[in-house]
Amino acid sequence: MWFVLGLLFIVFCFWALGLWLRRTEDLATYDQPLDSNGFESFSEPGGPSMEHRQAVSDIQAMAGQIKGLSHKERLKFTRAFMEDMPRGKEFSCEFVPVDVNGVRSEWVIAPGVDTSRRVLYIHGGAFIAGSPNSHRAATARFSEVANAAVLAIDYRLMPENRRIEGIEDCRTAYRWLLENGPVETSAPSHLFMGGDSAGGNLSLMMANWIRDQKLRAPDAVIALSPVADCTYSGPSIRSNLKTDTMLGPLFGILLKIPRWLLTWIYILENRMTPSNPVVSPILDDLSGLPPVLVQVSEAEMLLDDARRYVNKARAAGSPVYLQSWAGLLHVWQLFYPEVPEAREAWDQIDRFLQAVEAGKV
Repeated sequence: MWFVLGLLFIVFCFWALGLWLRRTEDLATYDQPLDSNGFESFSEPGGPSMEHRQAVSDIQAMAGQIKGLSHKERLKFTRAFMEDMPRGKEFSCEFVPVDVNGVRSEWVIAPGVDTSRRVLYIHGGAFIAGSPNSHRAATARFSEVANAAVLAIDYRLMPENRRIEGIEDCRTAYRWLLENGPVETSAPSHLFMGGDSAGGNLSLMMANWIRDQKLRAPDAVIALSPVADCTYSGPSIRSNLKTDTMLGPLFGILLKIPRWLLTWIYILENRMTPSNPVVSPILDDLSGLPPVLVQVSEAEMLLDDARRYVNKARAAGSPVYLQSWAGLLHVWQLFYPEVPEAREAWDQIDRFLQAVEAGKV
């Protein structure tokens, strides 16, 4: 009897502490309609393109292959799938391996770009997968639209490494980039930063950290479908589960776990609480940021991460903007140039960077 009572007491303590560790400011405050000056929405009358529908079919086929796999097998499959994404694509860029104070990276240099202009790109992959190779479609296009050399970093991934170690790699790379280019040792004339999904999370975190460290700020930040809130409190995490073709099959099972228990799982995996602003950049002070463009699909689970982040940042006076597309995949920009919506998204990034340089943002 006493054993059962003791066990129940321990479970109660873990439940209560798990709920307490999730406590944050009420982000629902930022669910209000966006300031029209900070928001654009894109859609086609006939829905997504045929090319996009083919990409969805490919992702659905991948999702079917991971059913029944163990956690270890799923990790291996996901990494292999992402590394295979550039297969068959032709690039005009030059890819140059470089050691960035111990962080393996590569320069991505489109023909004729000004290498005094630089970009730090942080790839996505749920912090467990991805590499500079897997994201060459994004980094090659970024080099073109920014007229810059892109530094794509191979930051340390979980679970082999702690979350903070990947974060430290991003910080190391940014400091290095302030003094080094692909052919010169000098400060950049223009400096941009970007990332997708997990890399979007790291980019937004970095923007806060750069401000707090009083380092030279990037001229602009591009965040593609970023994770902004690791407490996963946004309504779209659940409401868009069935429409998110990519993230739903991979992470939907986690939504069946009680939130207090999910908190403990997160802490064990990341060795930080989900409410820590280092992993949830939306929970930080969002004032004093450089121009930021966030792109997101209205069909994905991370829609409210993007919407809430932009609303909070704009309320704090930062020049942060949201562009959303109806019915698209999570990080559809990686399907450049085959998918028309990916081409449109990169064209919008191009226009945003031009507006920043013209002083119109």
